Amino acid sequence: SIAFLLVTSLAAPLSMAAGTILVVGDSLSAAYGIDKQRGWVALLQQRLRQESPGFEVVNASISGDTTRGGLSRLPDALERESPAVLVLALGANDGLRGFAPEQTRENLRRMIVQARDTGASILLLGIKLPGNYGSVYGEKFHRIYLDLAREEQVELVPFFLEGVAETRELMQADGVHPGVEAQPRILDNVWAGLAPLLAE
Repeated sequence: SIAFLLVTSLAAPLSMAAGTILVVGDSLSAAYGIDKQRGWVALLQQRLRQESPGFEVVNASISGDTTRGGLSRLPDALERESPAVLVLALGANDGLRGFAPEQTRENLRRMIVQARDTGASILLLGIKLPGNYGSVYGEKFHRIYLDLAREEQVELVPFFLEGVAETRELMQADGVHPGVEAQPRILDNVWAGLAPLLAE
């Protein structure tokens, strides 16, 4: 009926308007050391207004957080925000502190499962450690993300600081945190993995 068509055509934009993208990360996503409005997550909200209107970003990133911390606070965040998409950007601090890769992997896997159980799509943002952490540990650590994405069938950005971490001018003085100029590049990296999920 015409009434039914009207209702269904109205329902599509309304459901779009309810789309929340929840970002759970650490200082790399919390705009550490720079103006929050110039961090990649804030820039993501601006891009969404232009390219995927109706989606809202909630940034639940905490500087210094680990996958263990993320795992403990994710259930509350999922319940509170009911996200359409979870962007999982944790693990850097696990690696910098030398945590066992198996534990980091298991924490991330459990977060993926928790989010999937709520119906959220998941984008996993991969991390590579600085070279001074050793090639063996660094390779084992990076493999966490590649393996998890394949095993759990989630969208992956293999290294979301690609083109940034290896460029000295784009990093802050500490050499660990990206500067303001790096943020649009980080957003482009993330967007490559996020856009297909939004299209679904």
